[in-house]
Amino acid sequence: MQTVCASDPNADWITLYRAAIHETDSQLILQRVSIAETAALTRRRDLFHLGGTQEEKESLEDALYALRAFRSALQNARAA
Repeated sequence: MQTVCASDPNADWITLYRAAIHETDSQLILQRVSIAETAALTRRRDLFHLGGTQEEKESLEDALYALRAFRSALQNARAA
């Protein structure tokens, strides 16, 4: 994952992604995952229309995959 720079337009989704995967409050985890997913999907849409680096596109796809897997694991753990 790349370093976040305040002037970087993709910093928001990266920051939200990191907040989601590092959240320890069980009451907030799914909410943070949803927010991060929304931000990443919005950025992916922007990249589709505006272009962007291949590195960021790959990072977005990796993050979305990880967030979906994280959500699934959390939901399965809560159901057990």
